Amino acid sequence: MKLATFRTTRTDKIGALGADGSHLVDLATAAEGRDQGAFASMLALIEGGERALDLARSVAERAEASGDHLLKLDSVELRAPIPVPPQIRDFSVFPTHIRQAPVGMQKLAAMLAGKPIPDISPAPDVPEVYRKRPIYYITNRFSVIGPEQVVKWPEYSQYRDFELELAAVLWKTGKEIPVERAADHIFGYTLYNDFSARDTQLFEMQGMLGPAKGKSFDLGNAMGPCIVTRDEIENVRNLQVTARINGEVFTTDDCSQMLHGFEEMIAFVSQGETLYPGEIFGSGTIGNACGLEHARFFEKGDVVEIECEPVGVLRNTFG
Repeated sequence: MKLATFRTTRTDKIGALGADGSHLVDLATAAEGRDQGAFASMLALIEGGERALDLARSVAERAEASGDHLLKLDSVELRAPIPVPPQIRDFSVFPTHIRQAPVGMQKLAAMLAGKPIPDISPAPDVPEVYRKRPIYYITNRFSVIGPEQVVKWPEYSQYRDFELELAAVLWKTGKEIPVERAADHIFGYTLYNDFSARDTQLFEMQGMLGPAKGKSFDLGNAMGPCIVTRDEIENVRNLQVTARINGEVFTTDDCSQMLHGFEEMIAFVSQGETLYPGEIFGSGTIGNACGLEHARFFEKGDVVEIECEPVGVLRNTFG
């Protein structure tokens, strides 16, 4: 299924997208009193487990067959699938980005100092720590936005950037999860655009505690346009992705180079730590899929689209 959170007035609701992508089923209305608590929110549906998801499928199928309770997609406002997730962890598992990002930071430092941009080559391999374990940081779960929203850029930064990522949405509570069973803890996948204030990030990363104000600012984490349930995606590594700026292709790539899959991430984080339904695990930037790797930054009003075929297009504007 493809599931989305949407708004028609001031109330968030959840819906199942139709096969043609032009409409969605209002699940709570279509359920007609049948266990509507499961459809109170996306998080409620996820917490409801297999029973809630099976009910959502049957309700959506019945509505599609009857033509009732269908809403045109262009008549609603799509929100982030989980507007306030319980947690957001963002990883870094793509070697191209891991190798090229430090070079981008050195070039940015020269730009900020008014010096010529140096001609530097990336390191031949990633630091060993990235191969031994999936490295991640925790970001602000309250700063999530959805499709078509403007990212209001913080006044303390002048260097706007985006990051094209895939994200897994967790399903079950668990701890000490073996990698062989970790896939059972994935509800589905969505797109994640991790907007980054690069000049601020460059300075604060000297403190060696991870990004803070370079990443955590209001409206800085975009997700959507929907969640595709895990059964719809056979192999994440086969997924193709594209980024566009103002309608022009910026990069295309796939997810085949992941040093660690989402299963390995789940198994690692769950060591000595309980994971909960609705948590977000970002993949980290897919290779070449941010401005930093190209020494290119963006202006107010620039429109960035990130796309993955099963999930759709997540479009936002730099404010």
